[in-house]
Amino acid sequence: MRKVTGYPLWLGHVGDVRDASKLVEAGISAVVDLALNEPSATLPREFLYCRFPLIDGPGNPRPLLRMAVETVASLLRSDTPTLVYCGAGMSRSPAVAGAAIALVRGCPLAEGLNVVLESGVGDISPGLWAEIEEAMR
Repeated sequence: MRKVTGYPLWLGHVGDVRDASKLVEAGISAVVDLALNEPSATLPREFLYCRFPLIDGPGNPRPLLRMAVETVASLLRSDTPTLVYCGAGMSRSPAVAGAAIALVRGCPLAEGLNVVLESGVGDISPGLWAEIEEAMR
């Protein structure tokens, strides 16, 4: 799990939600699950939990992509400490988080993605990113 500098936002992978005490320790109160290929997380009821089952590549419904990005943006705007995670934490999580930061900042999507990638490496699926760009137009 890694923190995105300047935002109440962490990016992670499926293993990060297996120990809720680490989320509590970090101050996280909302969890956004983007992992279609993983079972839903089992978290204490105090957490806000949103699940948007996305494919790591092309083939995602536009409304689902837009809803995922807008939900993360809304959590950021409300200053809610949020973990966004997917299977490995390398593609869906940074892509959706980057697009959400772009919405919050009012900047191009690529600039929002760059902010997220400053916190660590990413391996964004080109097909997924193209769909996010299309969904956010």
